[in-house]
Formats: sequence, C-alpha cells, structure tokens
Amino acid sequence: MKVFNKKKDVSVFFKSLKTAADRALLLDYDGTLAPFRIKRDEARPYPGITEILDKIIETAKTRLVIISGRGLADLIPLLGMRQLPEIWGSHGGERRLLNGTHEIADVPEAMTHDLEKVSHRLSKKGWDSLLEKKPLSLAIHWRGLTDRDIAAIRMDVKAHLSDLVDTAVLTLHEFDGGLELRPAGISKARAVDRILDDMPSGTAAAYLGDDLTDEDAFAAIKKRGLAVLVRETFRDTCADMWLRPPDELLDFLRNWQNATA
Repeated sequence: MKVFNKKKDVSVFFKSLKTAADRALLLDYDGTLAPFRIKRDEARPYPGITEILDKIIETAKTRLVIISGRGLADLIPLLGMRQLPEIWGSHGGERRLLNGTHEIADVPEAMTHDLEKVSHRLSKKGWDSLLEKKPLSLAIHWRGLTDRDIAAIRMDVKAHLSDLVDTAVLTLHEFDGGLELRPAGISKARAVDRILDDMPSGTAAAYLGDDLTDEDAFAAIKKRGLAVLVRETFRDTCADMWLRPPDELLDFLRNWQNATA
C-alpha cells in the first residue's frame, strides 16, 4: 500500500470511519474487484471479495455502491452476492436501486444512430468480435491483440470519428483495453456526485477504481473522501493512495468491515 496524499492518512481515515454517522463505499468492478479477462463473462471477483462485501452490507452501516462501465445486465450475474447492493452501470447511465427498480438515462435519438454507424463500419472491417454494444455506449475491446492491430483500430476509429458521429452527443474515451463511445455528460464522476449529494455532510466516503475512466470519479470523491487506485502496476493518477490487488485490496475492505462492525 502506498499513500500519496499525506493529508488523508489512512489510519486517520479509518478512525473517522469508525465514528462516522454515515458511510459510503463506492467501488468500480473490472480491474478493481475482479481481474481482467479476455472473455469478459469470466471476470469473477477475486477470492474473498464477495464474502467481505456481503458482511459490510449485512451490518447495514455502509451505503455500498458498485459503479461500473458494464451494463447492469452484464454485471449482475458476475457478482455472486447474497444481497445485491445499489449498482450504477454504463458509467452511471443506468441505476439499480436496492428495491430492484431499474433507471436509465434519457439520451438523444441521434446518439443511438451514431453508435449504429460506428458499429456498422467496424463490423465491415472485420472487427465485429471486438465490439460490445451496451445500453448507452459502444466499446471496442482490444485486450489480447497485437500492438499493430491495436494501433490500426485506434487510428481508424479516431480518423473517422468526426465523419461518423456528432461529437456534441458522444464522447470518445480510452480505457485499459480499448476505446468507448458514450453519451456526453454521463460519467462515474456524475454518479459519485449524485450519491454523495444524497448523503449528509460529513459522510465518510471512499471510491476504489483502477482505470483511466475512474480518474474523474477520483477527482469527484477527493472533495469529500478518499480516492484509491487499485491495480497491479502503478500509473499516474490523482488518487490519494495505491493498493495492489488482491491482498492489499482485501486488507482495505477488512479494515472497513472491522471499523463498521
């Protein structure tokens, strides 16, 4: 475990967590709770993660929320939890409440049309197997491909983007293993802000994530809590600390569980 922001000493954070009246634990999924897999439907949580999250939920002292780039229908079968937490999918564009209610953001019709154009073009180039069509976005996955193929895909998508989409409607984001086109204004940071805006001032909160797409969430949580980078190798980040999964991640979650038992 490496701490970058000395103003947010981890021991001090957990002491405040123990006495806080309200708590929020916000978690990314792929790369954070689960290792990346080329076959995305095999990306199950690291051993021990599900059990700890179940215990944290059962104490009913933490608002535990998973915020993922995956669509809800894709994510839920992988969790394996006894009780599903609150889940924000599609980078916050979808939301499943504790009572099972499912919400999805309203998006312009032009967005759907633009995504279809991009998907059609990439399919014609033989990249159909790389595409993931989500409820609100289109991801192009290249994990496992050669550097040459990755460079060709990146160049093609970026070169033709202005011809294919209304960039006021869609934004292009690079993540660890591909590119994604998603609606402008929908982000994990927006989800973090909405969650914490619903909670009292003084809530002890942390966001754990791994990817470039988590950086905006780190920036959002840093105003009111702890930003934690979770990945095997370090990268530049605005997070307050870095954990290597699974051992350091498990230690962090056990500390959270113990502080709220």
